[in-house]
Amino acid sequence: MVTKAPAKTEYEAVIGLETHCQLSTATKIFCNCSTAFGADPNHQVCSVCMGMPGVLPVLNQTVLEYAVKAGRALNCEIAKYSKFDRKQYFYPDLPKNYQISQFDLPIAEHGWLEVEIVDEQGKATRKKIGITRLHMEEDAGKLVHGGSDRLAGSTHSLVDFNRTGVPLIEIVSEPDMRTGVEAAEYAQELRRIVRYLGVSDGNMQEGSLRCDVNISVRPRGQKEFGTKVEIKNMNSFSAIQRAIDYEIARQVEAIESGEPILQETRLWEEGAQRTISMRSKEGSSDYRYFPEPDLTPIEVAPSLLKQWQSELPELPAAKRHRYEEEIGLSPYDTRILTDDHGISQYFETTLGAGAAAKQAANWIMGDITGYLNNENLSITDIALTPEALAELIQLIEANTISGKIAKELLPELLTKGGFPKKLVEKKGLTQISDAATLESLIDEVLADHPQELEQYRNGKTKLQGFFMGQVMKRTSGRADPKATNQMLAKKLKG
Repeated sequence: MVTKAPAKTEYEAVIGLETHCQLSTATKIFCNCSTAFGADPNHQVCSVCMGMPGVLPVLNQTVLEYAVKAGRALNCEIAKYSKFDRKQYFYPDLPKNYQISQFDLPIAEHGWLEVEIVDEQGKATRKKIGITRLHMEEDAGKLVHGGSDRLAGSTHSLVDFNRTGVPLIEIVSEPDMRTGVEAAEYAQELRRIVRYLGVSDGNMQEGSLRCDVNISVRPRGQKEFGTKVEIKNMNSFSAIQRAIDYEIARQVEAIESGEPILQETRLWEEGAQRTISMRSKEGSSDYRYFPEPDLTPIEVAPSLLKQWQSELPELPAAKRHRYEEEIGLSPYDTRILTDDHGISQYFETTLGAGAAAKQAANWIMGDITGYLNNENLSITDIALTPEALAELIQLIEANTISGKIAKELLPELLTKGGFPKKLVEKKGLTQISDAATLESLIDEVLADHPQELEQYRNGKTKLQGFFMGQVMKRTSGRADPKATNQMLAKKLKG
């Protein structure tokens, strides 16, 4: 009797993200100190954010506005009544030895956002990720460790309190993600949303957007969660994906070998491409929350909530749907065009000026984006206006110029501006489409290259490209490519 080997256990990951997003206010959450990035250490501090005796915090109303707008953009319910709490913990970069945050009554709860993942075939898969809560809090300071990038191994530590009191919103997801790809896309969609709203620049390199991952694994089909591990220290979306992929493999290997999974906080080591243990994970009871006695509870007036709701822009997911359904663009195109709010505005203004959607999308995603990336610029930095791009596309469609000539004009339009039609007239670049003129040019080229013509008619048909190149050379690229090719093919067949 042959005994079947037991089926190999399949595992799935359960992933949630806690995202801290720095709000783009001019001043801190409870005082008038500047939030500008890059100032000399400890030059943007005062008695309030340093927690001196006898001082009182005052809530920055713009922080409340931005938090409510972010909550509504994430489809959250805005609390009719919320409050601040003191979160107690002791660390050298926390001058008050507590953080003012929100615990049991946050400003927003029970929301969701939609992620869209486009596969290699260009097919889009959409999924809603739940948002548990969004709350306001102040940031801590920053420790710089000398002799090592972490406390372990350092010879000394320096503290910069400029960041203390900078306003944050913390967005906690439901454990709805199952792969590193989904988690990275969730984080990117969050960044798109806060950038569209204008409430944050979402710059991960400057710490404006910081994501901590909570991850566990369990046998597929099991309802109970496994032991949760938190991962910190990820400064890019690709790092989020790689850290999750590594941690899934680590936890599965540990379970298969009978090792326990500890509830802990781990760090992502970019150089070694691995997670390492940092500390055991705290629970909420360790922070000894209690209501902040120096701040009044928050009740957002219905009229103010209605006003802030009316000021929300069309958000990335809605734009993607509209571009696909109304304009007919592919999921890949819509993803690129909606990633940056400035580019989507540029695209829509170009359409409003009369350009065809697909051609406008191709120019923006291709040559223009390539130029922006090479020069490290944003779409607002170029001299080419959407109206000028629309005119350039219309000149191509009217056969006034070829696509090749348009590409030759583009560098000057990007750097100096102006309108393509005037530039074409000034440089004498109008496309040659007249049939008699093209026929004469083709006859001249064939007469000047009898040897190549004989080779073509003896079967070397690739030489059609050579003859085409000669016509273009004589016309400085002005010959209508389509008409020239058609006429040339007829002439070559003789």
